[in-house]
Amino acid sequence: MAFVPSSVFLLNPVDSSVIISVPIFTKSQAQPNPTQPNIVTAHPIPSKITSHSPQRYVTTNPTPSNPVVISFRRVPLPPTPTKTMEEEPPHHHHHHHDHDYDHQHSPLKSTKTTAATCCNCGAPTSYTPPPTWSDTSPPPNYRPIRAPAINLPPSSHTQQAIILAPVPHSQKVPLVSPPYHFQTPAKRIQSPEDINHFQNSDSGKNFLGFVVALSESIRSHKLSDPCHQSETINSIFSILETLIQWVDEIPPAKQSARYGNLSFRTWHSRLTETSDSLMLQFLPADLQSATIEIVPYFTDSFGNSSRIDYGTGHETNFAAWLYCLARLGVIKEEDYPAVVARVFVKYLELMRKLQLVYCLEPAGSHGVWGLDDYHFLPFIFGSSQLIDHRYMKPKSIHNNDILENFSKEYLYIACIAFVKKVKKGLFAEHSPLLDDISGVPTWNKVNSGLLKMYKVEVLEKVPIMQHFLFGWLIKWE
Repeated sequence: MAFVPSSVFLLNPVDSSVIISVPIFTKSQAQPNPTQPNIVTAHPIPSKITSHSPQRYVTTNPTPSNPVVISFRRVPLPPTPTKTMEEEPPHHHHHHHDHDYDHQHSPLKSTKTTAATCCNCGAPTSYTPPPTWSDTSPPPNYRPIRAPAINLPPSSHTQQAIILAPVPHSQKVPLVSPPYHFQTPAKRIQSPEDINHFQNSDSGKNFLGFVVALSESIRSHKLSDPCHQSETINSIFSILETLIQWVDEIPPAKQSARYGNLSFRTWHSRLTETSDSLMLQFLPADLQSATIEIVPYFTDSFGNSSRIDYGTGHETNFAAWLYCLARLGVIKEEDYPAVVARVFVKYLELMRKLQLVYCLEPAGSHGVWGLDDYHFLPFIFGSSQLIDHRYMKPKSIHNNDILENFSKEYLYIACIAFVKKVKKGLFAEHSPLLDDISGVPTWNKVNSGLLKMYKVEVLEKVPIMQHFLFGWLIKWE
């Protein structure tokens, strides 16, 4: 019995030639060996192919009303035959295999002949190939699997600045003494020259030294480790819990916008209206006049109500608010571990809730080339926690069991777990910087690198620091 196969072809994207031919048969026909494709060296696209796509081809053979569709994977090309075929008249002959059928020549073009030859027996064939793809229409445009990132990776100048920057060191916070000259803080930074002026000033150096001191206070400690908690720390902790409760009391408005739920403005308005009374809960009587200066830092720590966004600049304002309290002597050096393990952790909990409930837009985000869309400081504090850890290394972030079991004890692990929760796809694709950091050998190097990066990428960026405030506690010198 004779059978006419319907063939499916895979195209070579370079020259639009066929590199694999798979015989397909109708239900009424026997199938000699459906799992073994017929590999051919190369020949132009047969006219029987009616439509094509990068991974699927449709053929109308044996009948136009019964198209056959097949998907397949690419296979390597066999070596091109070097034997030169001499032309002879087309002929038909009979092959005897497990399933006999009348052989019709499948054309095969040798690189050294002008006549088409059969791919099975090498005999010439009268098959006339159709025009190549390039003669009729250009091939379809190549579409990458993943679109390129909107934000470009950090420039070589920025990377060099981070590498060459010295590792910041902790500094003691100088206390203020009477007479006090509290004032409403104002913006001062407008240019890179202003950035350099602030970074070289005593205020700029001492503020960064305060951040380093907070990082060192939590070094090699879990969040659950006991630490000194003063009345001030407990009061601030209670205030943050109140702000979290407000989120539950003010549900998000129903809207279709991806970012910027308008209910955040209601929440922020309540914060602004009650911020003075919140500060008076822990300020001593002789320092209650400081509210005029510390309240703006506090209200700007939770995002912008007009733009409904949040970023590392707002997070820096929260650190500046804590720095002002340290300057006032309300927060003492022995409180630093509790500032990170209790206050900052509660602040991070509040901000994660605000981001998810009110869909705050990332402010100044570097996209995939940033640590996180919103935060930087928890990575610094969290990496300090893991210094000299016996088992967990930077590469341990790829272990899901570690993320699940230790996210409540280590800020860095918690941040990685949150990123993997809210972002889909491969970790190396949506967070390439965090993936690169996982290759650093020790947490000590991770921590020092993040401190340098915070100085260069946050404290020395005009778009972020142009909103920073200066008064009497943080002076513009």
